[in-house]
Amino acid sequence: MEEKMIFTDEEKREIIGSARRLKAAVADSLKPGDETMLKEYIKAAIRNGEIHRDAFGLNPLLLSFQTAELELEEIGMKRECVLSILLYNGVTAGHHPIEEIEKNFGPGIAHIIEGLKRIHQLYTKNPVIESENFRNLLLSFAEDMRVILIMIADRVNLMRQIRDADNEEARREVAEEASYLYAPLAHKLGLYKLKSELEDLSLKYLEHDAYYMIKEKLNATKRSRDAYIERFITPIKQRLDEMGIKCHVKGRTKSIHSIWQKMKKQKCGFDHIYDLFAIRIIIDSPIDKEKMLCWQTYSMITDMYQPNPKRLRDWLSVPKSNGYESLHITVLGPENKWVEVQIRTERMDEIAERGLAAHWRYKGIKGESGLDEWLNNIRSALETNDDMQLMDQFKMDLYEDEVFVFTPKGDLFKFPKGATVLDFAYHIHSGIGNKCVGGKINGKNVSIREVLHSGDTVEIITQNSQKPKQDWVNIVRTSRAKAKIRMALKETKIKDGLLAKEMLARKFKNRKIEQDESTMSHLIKKLGFKEASDFYRQLSEEKLDINDVIEKYIEVRNHDINANAPQAARSAEEYSYENNAEEELKSRNDDTLVIDKNLKGVDYSLAKCCHPIYGDPIFGFVTVNGGIKIHCQNCPNAPEMRKRFGYRIVKARWSGKGSSQYNITIRVVGNDDIGIVNNITSVISKEERIEMRSINIDSYDGLFSGNLVVTVDDTSRLNSLLKKIRTVRGVKSVTRL
Repeated sequence: MEEKMIFTDEEKREIIGSARRLKAAVADSLKPGDETMLKEYIKAAIRNGEIHRDAFGLNPLLLSFQTAELELEEIGMKRECVLSILLYNGVTAGHHPIEEIEKNFGPGIAHIIEGLKRIHQLYTKNPVIESENFRNLLLSFAEDMRVILIMIADRVNLMRQIRDADNEEARREVAEEASYLYAPLAHKLGLYKLKSELEDLSLKYLEHDAYYMIKEKLNATKRSRDAYIERFITPIKQRLDEMGIKCHVKGRTKSIHSIWQKMKKQKCGFDHIYDLFAIRIIIDSPIDKEKMLCWQTYSMITDMYQPNPKRLRDWLSVPKSNGYESLHITVLGPENKWVEVQIRTERMDEIAERGLAAHWRYKGIKGESGLDEWLNNIRSALETNDDMQLMDQFKMDLYEDEVFVFTPKGDLFKFPKGATVLDFAYHIHSGIGNKCVGGKINGKNVSIREVLHSGDTVEIITQNSQKPKQDWVNIVRTSRAKAKIRMALKETKIKDGLLAKEMLARKFKNRKIEQDESTMSHLIKKLGFKEASDFYRQLSEEKLDINDVIEKYIEVRNHDINANAPQAARSAEEYSYENNAEEELKSRNDDTLVIDKNLKGVDYSLAKCCHPIYGDPIFGFVTVNGGIKIHCQNCPNAPEMRKRFGYRIVKARWSGKGSSQYNITIRVVGNDDIGIVNNITSVISKEERIEMRSINIDSYDGLFSGNLVVTVDDTSRLNSLLKKIRTVRGVKSVTRL
């Protein structure tokens, strides 16, 4: 038998006093035998040494009585909740089986205690409590909402009792949980007084200096603040009495926590927080005259004090979605101080105070789907009757479209209902998802298709040989996982295409055939492929015979050579001119480039897609056969090359100028005036070291457009030429192709 705990005289007096108060408050809801059996349970627990002080040295039996009183006063649930609170410790300690509780006290109390045990088990997974997911999991995990309400009441009571505790670390942990978890839960459930107390006590324990600084400031200014409120409301009361409007007026001071949050948000001191209080005018009115009397009161106040029209909030005409009705106006009161005035009727105030309108909601924080409507009814039902049948409608179906699951380390994630193990894997990391072959849920092996449920602990099993499959898109529910699977499939296709491209290049090299990119593009289109990636994918899947592809490549190459043989010159009537003399000499390049960091003398060729010339910003691209193509930085193909083949790109720059000249095509558009072509060719002929190679002009609807091919040394000469052509009368645009 364990050593019995010694009760102090003060603890005995407090327990006896609390028991008497509870008995008086819940006597009408108790069943015959409840009191006798409860006394026997408590006496047996004391006699058998089952009661032990907690980490703060507090008496758990006294805490239970205090929590039951607090719950009864602030929430109002009687028999089942009060008895559940008083019996819970004995059940969780293993001294009383839940079946025994159900037999002696009924299924309702057993159900609540079972719910409290389930929540306690969640904590054993070491979750990160500072998350919205864990708060939502608690709400969805507690089938009976009374479980959550009891937890909140218990935490408020504990926060009250640990103010003088020596265990600083434990007190900090309790305060952090109150701040991150229990205050937001009270926040959601409309328990305003408890929420505010949790926040203030948390601030007191976590930021001691800030709490007492604000408290002292409020105490120091209380007399002047009360006097100011009295000066403000006295003339209002007189006018309302004269108008025959029955009402009462009260001032409401901000909580210490709210003031501290505002000081941090506005980065200012206490003296610069001007809305420390608000005035509430609560009118006694029949329902059919509510709006009229509220607006009359509003009109009277704005006649007396200058209003700020930007701060008018009209929730009379269109009430908030959560049922809140009120008129808010900010006016300039005595001593030029801005004062917020809230105008409402007794009915509206009762709704607001009972939780149908949460202050934090009408300040802009929106509720989650289904929550507001649910909150509109819960407190009325709780206060009406403690019968379990009424509570059935409040079982948490708010999050029926969401599930909350744990990692083995206690991290908590939210998924849509129907999400699978594969969704979980991709949520962790795309690499984990791509290699996922299954998982473990609560230690049991499952497939990637297994559906997740709230409270599950999920572990992923991977294999390096695993690859994403097309049907995986139909297994997952989250858009994130679908996108990652599609991306992985695309990357696999690209990788397979690169392997096929390299394999084809080796075949060309073995047969001593030079591979030309333009000829290959022609072949791919001739074979019926719109995308080169589809061609290489079929090659990698051996749907195309590589030897057949090479034979067809030779046919296309030979055909292109014949098609590109020198043609007869066009007639002068078409404004055509071609100069093919010394073409080979002019196209030879002896300018010097530096490839990569300091490589000179490396063989390279100039890309035909962008025609780089000396002076252009350039880069090198390593082709599949090992050669280097030089492209302009602004080449139209550059973005795709950098995205897909970044590892093949090398730096390049012009290093030395030789005697090279480059063929450049210039596009000219202008008015089809007589002699304009001669004027353009005249400009070109006057330029040194620039020769016109060809000109082809088309005319339509009074406009002409044409391509001019010229040879130039570098970009400076080219830019000078373009500038001079633009000055020709009738020319509209000149661009380099």
